[in-house]
Amino acid sequence: MSVSRRPRILVLLAAAVCLGGIAWTASLYKRLLPPRTVVMTTGPEGGGYRELGEKYRRILARSGVTLELRASRGDVENIQLLEEGQTGVSVGFVGGGLTTESASPHLASLGTIAYYPFWIFCRGITAPDRLRQLRGKRVAIGEEGSGTHALALELLRANELENAVTISSTSFAESVEALLDGRIDCACMLTTAEAPAVRKLLADKRVNLLEFERADAYLALYPYMRKVVVPEGVGSLPANLPPRDVTLIASTLSLVVREDLHPAIQFLLLRAADEIHSSRGVLQRPDQFPAPEAVDLPLSAEAKSFYKSGGNFLQKNLPFWLWAFAAHFLLYVIPLVVILYPLSKAIPAIVALVVDTRLNRIYGELREVENGIDEGKSHEKLAEAFADIEKRVTHLRVPTSHARSLYTLRQHLSLVRERLRSAAPAESRDPVATSDPAGA
Repeated sequence: MSVSRRPRILVLLAAAVCLGGIAWTASLYKRLLPPRTVVMTTGPEGGGYRELGEKYRRILARSGVTLELRASRGDVENIQLLEEGQTGVSVGFVGGGLTTESASPHLASLGTIAYYPFWIFCRGITAPDRLRQLRGKRVAIGEEGSGTHALALELLRANELENAVTISSTSFAESVEALLDGRIDCACMLTTAEAPAVRKLLADKRVNLLEFERADAYLALYPYMRKVVVPEGVGSLPANLPPRDVTLIASTLSLVVREDLHPAIQFLLLRAADEIHSSRGVLQRPDQFPAPEAVDLPLSAEAKSFYKSGGNFLQKNLPFWLWAFAAHFLLYVIPLVVILYPLSKAIPAIVALVVDTRLNRIYGELREVENGIDEGKSHEKLAEAFADIEKRVTHLRVPTSHARSLYTLRQHLSLVRERLRSAAPAESRDPVATSDPAGA
């Protein structure tokens, strides 16, 4: 008898393993690769957030990622869209003081990307040093849902002025024109010093910039605020506008993502933020932003790694889609190897133990037959037991590594068969002698 490897079963088994491996690899590839389209919530059409979003969109396009920009009314709505999750929005701009870690447990920050001063431009105010100067004025505080609107209402309430002014919830662009036309007395806006509207108003002699004389008090009450100083003459050197240094409070602007956003996309956004926000500005130093400031929300794990080392070896040396797959593929492969390697070592030992146990059991039964011969037990019963053993050995399949043990067992079967034949009564010797199916 030869040792059969059951080739047909092995082929089917190998095919099943290959198909399973292909299916697993395809599903793994789909899970590990970052999405090709990401949705960002910005702000009103034509606003500063929208302009920023366009910059991010162009940079991510270099890596083959489409950044879809979705307009909103501003920071408050951005938070809502990010929290809902099912809207498809996974990244957006959010000003400080609008949420907390407990209120938005599924959101994380990629850091602070800018300080947005709170500008209050007014007409007809000779000493614009405190918010009390707004009493009795018509004040535009931005559209509902915007960061400007939320912060303006908070500051008016803090100074008990919400009922002392006439509030106008007009858009950013409309408030500028309304102020210059005299339809309102003051316009609030939360934006950068580089914004065209700010540059325009700073250079206009008809308009004064209200100062936050008690800026340190606001910072103590609102930890997400920062203090900035608008230099004298920065709006217009010939006209020396503003005519003195003006202290303002500024909201921190963060780049916020859903915590389940693919880490590779987070890295692309961080790299884009570094390219966009690291340059020098009117009110910021070079490389001041992006900054690892966790204002309202904790930094994501990817952001912490980025600010610590600027990215890992793969991110710095491989094309985006290659390292995005390789880095996260290793997260699956390494644990799998750790499990499979010792398992691959253990399986042969387990197989050997099983085969040895089966062979030893047969040897035990064969010994009982020999002992029965020595004790003169019934030849008929011994022959029946021996035939059962021989039948099982005939159909026994063992790995190639145990073939020698199988053939040794068959030799021992021949020896016992001879003993059994010799011990048989004369009339039954011929049948025993001719019952050797192995031909030994």
